[in-house]
Amino acid sequence: MRARRSVALQNLDLNLLVSLDALLRERSVTRAAAGLGLSQPTLSTALSRLRRHFDDELLTRVGNSYELTPLATDLVERVTGAVGVLERVFAGQPEFDPAVSDREFTVVVSDYAATVLGGPLSELLAAEAPSVCLRFQQMRTETVDAAPESLRAVDGLLLPHGYLTDLPHQDLYDDQWVCMVGAGNEVVGDTFTLEHLHTLPMAVTYREPTRFTPAVKQLHMVGIEPRVVAVSESFLALPFLVAGTDRFALVQQRLAARLAAAADVRILPCPFPVTPLVEALWWHPVYERDTGHQWLRTVFGRVRDRLRHETV
Repeated sequence: MRARRSVALQNLDLNLLVSLDALLRERSVTRAAAGLGLSQPTLSTALSRLRRHFDDELLTRVGNSYELTPLATDLVERVTGAVGVLERVFAGQPEFDPAVSDREFTVVVSDYAATVLGGPLSELLAAEAPSVCLRFQQMRTETVDAAPESLRAVDGLLLPHGYLTDLPHQDLYDDQWVCMVGAGNEVVGDTFTLEHLHTLPMAVTYREPTRFTPAVKQLHMVGIEPRVVAVSESFLALPFLVAGTDRFALVQQRLAARLAAAADVRILPCPFPVTPLVEALWWHPVYERDTGHQWLRTVFGRVRDRLRHETV
C-alpha cells in the first residue's frame, strides 16, 4: 500500500493542491489567480488539469458567477486540511527562536475562550515573539467531530473536557457556570431559583447533538427542560440576548465577569450543582517534538499560571 501511494504521489504536482484550495475558496479563476500572484491563463491551465484528474468540472458557471459541483463541495474541508498539513511539514525547523521567527500558529477556538485567553496571550507574544502570528480560527462542528484528523492541519484546539479523548492536551483553567439575567429583570430578585429555571424563557448557545453548552445538558440530566426562545452561535452574544428581557442564560463566570457591565446584566449563582468546566489545549501527537509547538505550549502554560491568580 505504501509503495502504491508513493508512486501515485510522484505523478502529482503538489502545486495543484494550492491552486485547488484557492479555486474552491474564491470560486473564481480571476480572484484565485490574484490571491496566488499568478496570471489568469496559468491558473486556467491548472484548473483544466484538475478537471482532468478528478473527471469533474469542479466549478460550473451559473449566470455571472461560478458554483462548486457536489464533488468540489465535498473536497473543500479535505483540501484546506491537506494544505495546512503541507505548510506545517515545510515550516519545520530543528530549532525555534521566538524572538526572530515569523511563524504563524493556528488555534481553533470559541469566542468565549478567545475572550478569556486573548489578552494574556497577546501580551506574552508581543514581549518575546513580536513577529509570530497567532491565528484564532472559529470553532466548527466538523473540526471537533473529526478532531484526530482535523488537528493535523492546525496547531491546537481550545475545548473543555468532555468532547475529546485520547489526544495530547494541557489543562488551562477551570470555570464555573452562573445564571445571567437582565439588570432590570423584576421577576428575579437577589436569588435565582429552580422555579425560575422551569418558568422563565432561556437563551442558549448552540443546540445540536454534537454542539451544546455543557451546563444546559446538565439541566436536562436533572429533569429540567427549559423554554428556549433564543439560540446563538456565539457565547459573546448571550448577555445581549438577555438584557432588557425576562430571559436568563447559563454563562461561564469568567466571560460573564467581563461582559456584565457592558451588557447591563446581573450575575447570580446557579440554583443547582453544575459541574465546572476545565478548558484545555488539545493537539495532534505529530507535533509533540516540534520545537515551535513546544514553545507555544509553554506560552499557554504561562497564561494558565496567570489565570490561576485571577480574581473572578
